[in-house]
Amino acid sequence: MTIHTRRALAAKFAEVYPFFLTALAVFLSLASGANGQTVDEVIAKNIQARGGLEKLKTIKTLRTTVKFSDGSFRAEFRQENKRPGKVREEFIVQGMAQIQAYDGKTGWQISPFSGRRDPDLMSQDDMKSLVVDGDIDGPLVDYKEKGHKAELVGHDSMEGTDCYKIKLSMKNGDTRYYYLDTDSYLELKVEVQTTIRGGLQESELYYGDYEQVNGIYYPFAVEQAQKGSSSRAQFSVDKIEQNVDLDDTLFAMPAAKTEAKKPSAGK
Repeated sequence: MTIHTRRALAAKFAEVYPFFLTALAVFLSLASGANGQTVDEVIAKNIQARGGLEKLKTIKTLRTTVKFSDGSFRAEFRQENKRPGKVREEFIVQGMAQIQAYDGKTGWQISPFSGRRDPDLMSQDDMKSLVVDGDIDGPLVDYKEKGHKAELVGHDSMEGTDCYKIKLSMKNGDTRYYYLDTDSYLELKVEVQTTIRGGLQESELYYGDYEQVNGIYYPFAVEQAQKGSSSRAQFSVDKIEQNVDLDDTLFAMPAAKTEAKKPSAGK
């Protein structure tokens, strides 16, 4: 190659080089834009994947019936929700039910397994998770109006599946990490950090077997474990019923049953 040819090629590259840098910058910008979604965009896609906001808002009441297993132990779990914020949960073993309920203001429980058949008021700490369960749409929907703060903290893997990871700092002081499948945008895992009576409790919820019920997707398989534990309790959804008739008295704290006083001797 002659000196003249080398100079000509150098001059030609000098002309093309700025164009190459500009094209590369545009390409990187487009690639970044494709992956650089905001937390609100990711949450919006999650809501759309579940069935869409309009469809979710048509659900005024919800009853979920679940089969529970933990090793050889078997039980039934039933959760009933009614807008705005009412929830009743029953954990049933051999016909006996542990009941916890929240009517939008007051949380109460009946604990027959502890020998208490009269309703007791629940403390603010004890009913934390119950209040969250009372949110029929879930904490991500309208999270700003509910007083929560959301942050997209990047990507993470959940058992080999790439997920968007969202940190939700909740109004009640709890923190939740949502793992959303980057393809379906549905929840695969939620990590819960809550403080009960001054102690930090961490648990994990795993979701799978999504099925559509009247246009809305629900997970029909749920597993729960304490943080770091290899043992998971398994919940298998048996039935989901939408807009069933649920009276408000179902969520209100019943009056305690008091035994009639026996007449004293001689009367």
